[in-house]
Amino acid sequence: MSHPILGLHHVTATVDHAQDDIDFSVGALGLRLVKKTVNFDNHHVYHFYYGDERGTPGTIWTTFPYAGHGVPVGRKGAGQVVTTSFSVPGGSLAWWRARLSKHGIAATDVADRFGDAVVACADASGLEFELIANKHDHREPWIAAGGDRDVAIRGLHSVTMLVRSADRTLDLMTSVLGYREIERQDNRVRVAVGHAGPGRTIDIVVDPSAPMAANGVGTVHHVAMAIDGADAQLALRQRLIDYGCHVTDVRDRCYFTSIYFREPGGVLFEVATTGPGFEIDEPVATLGTALKLPPWEETYRSTIEVGLAEIDVP
Repeated sequence: MSHPILGLHHVTATVDHAQDDIDFSVGALGLRLVKKTVNFDNHHVYHFYYGDERGTPGTIWTTFPYAGHGVPVGRKGAGQVVTTSFSVPGGSLAWWRARLSKHGIAATDVADRFGDAVVACADASGLEFELIANKHDHREPWIAAGGDRDVAIRGLHSVTMLVRSADRTLDLMTSVLGYREIERQDNRVRVAVGHAGPGRTIDIVVDPSAPMAANGVGTVHHVAMAIDGADAQLALRQRLIDYGCHVTDVRDRCYFTSIYFREPGGVLFEVATTGPGFEIDEPVATLGTALKLPPWEETYRSTIEVGLAEIDVP
């Protein structure tokens, strides 16, 4: 049986204020805002996509800024992605500590993980991030004005998901999704697809006593994995159903199509196609500069625009 998962596609989280989110993702991390749209399930809320120049799957971080909409602060715990990790070049962490400090963000050294140096930080909403320095990531980074290619983020490195027990999670990921276990360290299991490495790995941390997670501001909503196209997505959907997962129908997200399901530990997974991509409604040179709405929301554009917070992109 072939396993069509290519690696990570994106990670999506619920954040508080839109401007704080942009200041962190663009201003501090140096990512590119590649799409400014709205939450397709709530058009009164932005949906920001950040990534490399084109928003290549595996580089994408996305957020829903819910300030003013009555969404409570979430609780981190089992059944959730608790940390999003970005890949940076080996030897660059001193530069990143200084950059984060310049933006008023505390950087904390973490014990080396599987041989790589790690720095941890958090955004204004309380989301937890890591910068993992390595020499194995040859993806071309986005270079913002005044940026430095030698230290820039290459894309997603991995995510850390927390579960109370890993057995059934590992069974699903290895028998259906095509991941394989590659390393263990204490209560952490690393799985990967393809040639492994940054953008293709997921860490599973086991804590039987962890409280169950609750979605809300400051928590990751889901992690998405990339698949090549619609046929492969439908075939995988059927395999997941046969395995016993409750899988959504295929959802049109304009820039890709998606299916969603929860793995046995409770983490919400998405499988998203690699195309058509973010250039479908604006050219590469101006990605992220205009508010883009799905066709079914265009009728409400004037109302939507009035209700969204004004933002300034660095």
